[in-house]
Amino acid sequence: SAAVATAMAEGARRQLGSDWGVAVTGVAGPGGGSDSKPVGLVHFAVAGPDGCSHLERRYGDRRGRDWIRGLSVGDALNLLRLQL
Repeated sequence: SAAVATAMAEGARRQLGSDWGVAVTGVAGPGGGSDSKPVGLVHFAVAGPDGCSHLERRYGDRRGRDWIRGLSVGDALNLLRLQL
């Protein structure tokens, strides 16, 4: 959820004493999805000096776990880049 991703990013920033914290959480599959949290649903958060930003993506489940994880890395880094 957005709340979990935000708490993770803020916690990473606080625990590491860093200026920025990045978090990713979701369901990459192949199992574990539900109607409210389907496979491919991923939440991102970036916590920085001026607050926290959140992004939600719904990649779907057609291409598999590795594809979802790969896209998630790129989207997390892009969200951080946009905040810098």
